[in-house]
Amino acid sequence: MGGGCRIHTMSDSPAPDSMTYRDAGVNIDAAESALDKAKTAIRATFGPRVLADVGAFGGLYRADGLGDKPVLVATADGVGTKVRIASAVGRYDSVGRDLVQHCINDALVQGAEPLFFLDYIGVGKLDDDMVASAVIGLAHACADHNMTLIGGETAEMPGVYPEGEFDLVGTLIGVVERDHILDGSRCQPGDVLIGLASNGLHTNGYSLARRIVEERLQAQWLDPFPGDDSETWADVLLRPHRCYLECMRPMLKQPGLHAMAHITGGGVVGNLPRVLSGLGARVSRKAVPALPVFDVLVQAGNVPRDEAWRAFNMGVGLIVVVDPSFVDEAMRVLEDGGEQPFLMGELAEGIDGVEWLD
Repeated sequence: MGGGCRIHTMSDSPAPDSMTYRDAGVNIDAAESALDKAKTAIRATFGPRVLADVGAFGGLYRADGLGDKPVLVATADGVGTKVRIASAVGRYDSVGRDLVQHCINDALVQGAEPLFFLDYIGVGKLDDDMVASAVIGLAHACADHNMTLIGGETAEMPGVYPEGEFDLVGTLIGVVERDHILDGSRCQPGDVLIGLASNGLHTNGYSLARRIVEERLQAQWLDPFPGDDSETWADVLLRPHRCYLECMRPMLKQPGLHAMAHITGGGVVGNLPRVLSGLGARVSRKAVPALPVFDVLVQAGNVPRDEAWRAFNMGVGLIVVVDPSFVDEAMRVLEDGGEQPFLMGELAEGIDGVEWLD
């Protein structure tokens, strides 16, 4: 979150018909207040590589000693229309965590460890408590994964964003040794697919999910989730996007690890082929543990099965591609990391993309 600049005037007593930036809908004081509220959380992510304080025009990060042949990995993404639910119920810290953990996973699948993160928040009318909450959520997620929140920007743009709405986007920079880049080149026929569970929609499929909840079910976000009075729709749909860095870290330099696919927009069929270097995959949908949220949404929306597997992750957040000789070791490492991995299928030649086994 970038520091604001101050506006200086020639007189403390403006003319009666003068206009100010606040009259046009931009409150610089609120932006500065939000930054002040978040500074402690932001600075808690700093380490000895950070050379500039909060509010500098650009973040400074020492790059010496990052590796023998270090390659920087850059990725950018947003939270999407999940922010509409966050706005409706006034919960903003979880979407900050969503953004960080989504971007970590995107870099992770190329074998990278995260270094630092930058955020962008666009709003129609700036609420300093809302912005501070979102940035603190970002900072806490960065700290949890040993990453620096090094900078960012908050933009108040009345007329672009409706009042009460906001957008949240982030950029992550990571690093990987050149010899350990995962780019799909190791993949070969017979490689085994291991799935790691999601905890819900993560950060994709919300435009469809919101229509189903609001129009088909005619539910409010604080209504109980069907079949579970202990949680509301907001509780279920605002669960933070899971991060797979810690459970995968012990395997990142193992030759038996051939690729990883982060299952985001487009589902398994849209993401798994991206890392297979032209090979296809035979995949079992029944192998993926069922999550009630997908059962409810698919049934209420009468969503065709293939469409559901394109719109949602359907319960699998990450697919790990390993050599057959490495399967047992990979499963053990993942279980030791607190996961409950499941076998999903294998790679094969002569298949275009994903071929469902069931």
